[in-house]
Amino acid sequence: MSVITHEREQVVSNALREISHIATLPEVTVKVVELVESPKSTAQDLHKVISTDPALCTRILKVVNSSFYGLPGQVGSINRAIVMLGLNAVKNIAIAASMAKLFRGGDIGPSFSGRELWAHSNITAATAKMIAGSLKLGLQDEAFLGGLIHDIGLMVEMQYDRNKLQEVMRQTACDGNGVPVSDMILAERTVFGADHQDFGAGLCERWKFPKSFEFITGFHHRPLEAAADSRTLPALVYVADRLAADSGLGFRGDLISTNIEADVLDFLKLSSDKVNELRAQVKANASELAAALS
Repeated sequence: MSVITHEREQVVSNALREISHIATLPEVTVKVVELVESPKSTAQDLHKVISTDPALCTRILKVVNSSFYGLPGQVGSINRAIVMLGLNAVKNIAIAASMAKLFRGGDIGPSFSGRELWAHSNITAATAKMIAGSLKLGLQDEAFLGGLIHDIGLMVEMQYDRNKLQEVMRQTACDGNGVPVSDMILAERTVFGADHQDFGAGLCERWKFPKSFEFITGFHHRPLEAAADSRTLPALVYVADRLAADSGLGFRGDLISTNIEADVLDFLKLSSDKVNELRAQVKANASELAAALS
């Protein structure tokens, strides 16, 4: 099943051609992704690649030693970080280091800033990981990365045409609490000819991410419309997105309502009591989660 329609695909393709600086991941990050996706890779292989980039080494150790991971004692080497967290988690941190740079300098007025979007993305990532863990799905690492990149399409829009994104925000508007008063996705489709789900899915394809991340970015507002065997991660991120928005921190301009559809909860076998428990947990830790990968 195609992630986006042919018409939107053309809009996305044109945009990605215009912004090659965002459509290309740093070489070391590409190597990290390739290594972790290969069943033959070892921790030592990953260590060799990461060690070629001192800035990345420093960032990984900073994140590993943050309260976000809550590890006992200080971790002083990349090898130890890989042992403690696993290859997938270290891959996520490497990608997060690349992501953070893309969200800098993204202010286009009171309704949108890259910093606020990054804060929301961090909270969503942590929340998606939490939900996956509570459901014992074995998808914590994928859920975390999916939450981190779910709204990356908004940064594609900003890099492609700031004026159009400003127009989207003008049409959407927000009240004093940052809650939009009209549907941003409809505004995006009117102004750009595609929405941030389309741009995000296209960027994941360009980055050669696993197909599952195209579905997360492409269907996080409508997870049950994804292919039947690819709905779990988009559904996890859909719930996490709304719980993150409920925290009161970070961008939420694409969500008029944070209500979670009963069909999605049924699909995940997630009870209302569990959702309320998670919501309270996210609100209590929102500030810490927002800053975890900053």
